Amino acid sequence: MTAARPLAALISGVVVLSLATVPSEATKVPQRSDITYQTWTSSADFLSGTPAGTTVTGDSLTFGTATGTTSYVDPFGDGSAKSYDRTSWTSPLVPTSYGLTELIASWNATTPPGTWVEVAMAGRTDLGATTKWYVLGRWSGGDDTSAGDIHRTSVPSQGDTNGSVAVDTFVAATGRSLSSWQLKVSLYRLSGTTQSPVVRSVGAMASRLPSVKKVPVSPPGGAAGQVLDVPTYSQETHIGHYPQWDGGGEAWCSATSTAMVLDYYGAGPTAAETAWVDPADADPQVDHAARSVFDYAYDGAGNWPFNTAYAGTRGLDAFVTRLGSLTEAEQFIKAGIPLIASLSFKKGDLPGAGYGTNGHLMVIVGFDAAGNVVVNDPASHLIASNDQVRTTYDREAFENAWVPHSGGLVYVIHRADQPLPARTGQTHW
Repeated sequence: MTAARPLAALISGVVVLSLATVPSEATKVPQRSDITYQTWTSSADFLSGTPAGTTVTGDSLTFGTATGTTSYVDPFGDGSAKSYDRTSWTSPLVPTSYGLTELIASWNATTPPGTWVEVAMAGRTDLGATTKWYVLGRWSGGDDTSAGDIHRTSVPSQGDTNGSVAVDTFVAATGRSLSSWQLKVSLYRLSGTTQSPVVRSVGAMASRLPSVKKVPVSPPGGAAGQVLDVPTYSQETHIGHYPQWDGGGEAWCSATSTAMVLDYYGAGPTAAETAWVDPADADPQVDHAARSVFDYAYDGAGNWPFNTAYAGTRGLDAFVTRLGSLTEAEQFIKAGIPLIASLSFKKGDLPGAGYGTNGHLMVIVGFDAAGNVVVNDPASHLIASNDQVRTTYDREAFENAWVPHSGGLVYVIHRADQPLPARTGQTHW
């Protein structure tokens, strides 16, 4: 069992509790999903922000001159403090045409041993108040703490009258919303060293979701009959593996889905990188993914931006967003980009699944000729076999297990040279 998020959003594992955002009575209930995604990923993008010791090199943020030092005691380490030099970069303020109630940041960064990054957000409320900085994640791609790596972690207990952080998601306080937001990325390296994190991109998805229990089935989007050749891995075959990372495979749906998509692009770990895995494990890339995305505060492998950040360390571009419908999802399949989707459903609500879940992730790999959804479901009908992973779910049933429950949340993972679909309406990506 994986620990549950206290508020918004679904998370990894077949048994995780989650709640969709419920607008307060004092807030007008929106009749549609408002979703916008903003990213900074080029030299010009980063130059539009405010540096504090960072420099822009080759379309990335790196260390320039440290602006100070931080004594950091890793809460999951040995209790000793380490000194890190610090720089930061702050994005421009991003206004929204609606009052956002949730925000999820994501980033792509390389962190050599002894370095890490922290991503935080702040905003202006509907009452005109400026919020504090909420930490949305402390990220290190490695876990060699003897070399100065930190245990990657979300930061609990940040709530105040303006909002709180549910693992990786900023959630506005009841009756509150934000009219604008911005991100701050802090870069850290062990004092006295010259290594630097390299941040290739940072962005966030802001949203305001309606409180609905059912959505109408979406119209066809042109991907009928198209199925991407994404390999199939079952999380069930990993039950009992390495229980120090989220209890083993039963809760590894997010990590297993990420591993499938990485191997689709030929970007999975090498044999040398997975040499630590028991050789009896036929799919060591799944164990490697679980270890590489594990959030020590959440005590789970289902932190959404940690999964996309891991994909970013494999030479891919990746981010978290929400989509409004399967019609939009079809555009990604047409572009050759599988999607990792977050769902929740009772047993019987998704015919053919054979189970119910309060939180689960699976890979949308295509659509059949009738427009139904072809997926790689790592829960595998709860059967420990990779042969059980590929299945087809009814379009309407799938859409209603996805959109009303997670707001249509997806991981988008793609090659840097692979164009995203053309955007229409709100900029969801």
